[in-house]
Amino acid sequence: MCCSGFLKMMMFIFNGCIFLAGAAVLGVGVWVKVDSASLLGLLGSLEEAPAGLAQLANVSYLLMAVGAVLLVIGFLGCCGAVRESRCMLLTFFIIVLIIFVAEVAGAVVMLVFQDLADELLVDLEDEVRKAIRKDYGKSESVTSLWNATMDEFKCCGYRNYTDFINSTFYIDHGGNNYPTACCNATTTIGPCSESAASSSMIDGCFEKLLQLIEDNAVIIAGVALGIAALEIAAMVVSMVLYKQIGSKA
Repeated sequence: MCCSGFLKMMMFIFNGCIFLAGAAVLGVGVWVKVDSASLLGLLGSLEEAPAGLAQLANVSYLLMAVGAVLLVIGFLGCCGAVRESRCMLLTFFIIVLIIFVAEVAGAVVMLVFQDLADELLVDLEDEVRKAIRKDYGKSESVTSLWNATMDEFKCCGYRNYTDFINSTFYIDHGGNNYPTACCNATTTIGPCSESAASSSMIDGCFEKLLQLIEDNAVIIAGVALGIAALEIAAMVVSMVLYKQIGSKA
């Protein structure tokens, strides 16, 4: 009885942690979606963007889905332990095992994608510059999206301010004016001229996006490792409890 009570308590604790971890993953997924929406929106609007780029936008949805599933699994695991239901415990074990295998596969994909992210974004450079020169200052939606992205991430163009040369905005402003985000607001007085943009040395959005991917990959990997450890422990305890309940019947 003492051992059974201890196992139930451990099962409750493990699944409570999985439930909280699921909430964390769900939160990270929402954060990734909100935080990267503008940059991914810019790249996703490119006509000749690589198909792999679309998968980056789906990472946030995958995280939210995994988080929601973990919330449900944690709840079911707690109920199975409290009610001493072998059926619920076995179902819990199978589902957690499937999720664990999927997480391992997903971790491998994330590691591979992180290595390819730099190369993928470099390949996009020419297309992004063409899009800027074609649509910035001409298309209201593209202009607003770029302005919002540059303001949020404190960046200028894809690589730097020269990406805006020969754009509609550049031509309409006399050929010597750049978006205000390309200049340091604390040191620049008046329009953002070429000399002001050059001296401000504002980073391009390429570096910001790459940093965003790397930072999120570290966070995701850390959360995934913690969840994996909890899942292994929960599977072990669920099977021990499953056999113990069966021996009572």
